[in-house]
Amino acid sequence: MGFVKVVKTKAYFKRLQVKRRRRREGKTDYGARRLMIKQDKNKYNSPKYRFVPRFTNKFITCQVIYATMEGDKVLCMASSEELPRYGIKVGLNNFGAAYATGLLCARRLLKQLGLEEAFEGVTEVDGEEFHIEEEEEDRRPFKCVLDIGLVRATVGAKVFAAMKGGVDGGLHIPHSIKRFPGYRAPEEKGAEPEFDAEVLKGRIFGEHVAEYMSSMEEDDQAKYEQHFSAYIKHGIDADSIEDMYKNGHEAIRKNPEREKKPASEQKPKVNGNKVLGGNKKTGADSYTRKVKINHKMRKNRVAQKIAAAQRKLLADA
Repeated sequence: MGFVKVVKTKAYFKRLQVKRRRRREGKTDYGARRLMIKQDKNKYNSPKYRFVPRFTNKFITCQVIYATMEGDKVLCMASSEELPRYGIKVGLNNFGAAYATGLLCARRLLKQLGLEEAFEGVTEVDGEEFHIEEEEEDRRPFKCVLDIGLVRATVGAKVFAAMKGGVDGGLHIPHSIKRFPGYRAPEEKGAEPEFDAEVLKGRIFGEHVAEYMSSMEEDDQAKYEQHFSAYIKHGIDADSIEDMYKNGHEAIRKNPEREKKPASEQKPKVNGNKVLGGNKKTGADSYTRKVKINHKMRKNRVAQKIAAAQRKLLADA
């Protein structure tokens, strides 16, 4: 027999739904997912929530998700694409934006559940370790576990900035400080670890970005104008970055609700004497369909076009 190449394309995997397909595509860690969604039998099908930060090239998304037999359901979602509404107009994929997106998701969820007044979290960001379960309230805090996906759990990773924003926003996410910037492991066995909260606070307010802006502006003005063109366009310099994040955090706490887009008011299209099918709610046309004409009508339409073209030529002459 001749050599036959076995081609397993995307269509093959979609059709057969092979086991662990999403792991082969580099999308899901099934071992971690199984541990995160596993629930005790005595919880009687109570949902187990996950705090899920995800990163693209431009934006950050934070979601609170729970698993069902039919698939995952999203309880609440926030994106860094919404941050310009709160005054954070640039750097929508950095450490400070990750914290602000986590804070927005937490405050939006708690307001959705009517818990925003009972669990305010950290109103003034200081970078210190904080756990919401230490507060004594009548209602229990909203608990969810951190789902980091396939990213590496390195010290200073942005996924932990989003988690810190969710914790400071009032969610109960079990965690330690070992992955925050400013943590230093003990050099000797038995010694206590060191944690500098000021380092974490500086990252949240973009001090590292401000320092980089200042040094680049002094060294190479042309490169600075090219690299930070979006900052210059919005009138943001190294001295105003911290105020931008502070005002953004206050605005998020003031109104975390999603902005509703106005419904489109499109008029239905008319073809001849017939109104085509459209949306029942908005009246907008969902598709365009021409009315079928017979041979005689088609010949008459062509003759009208020829006559119109001749009249135009005579008028030009």
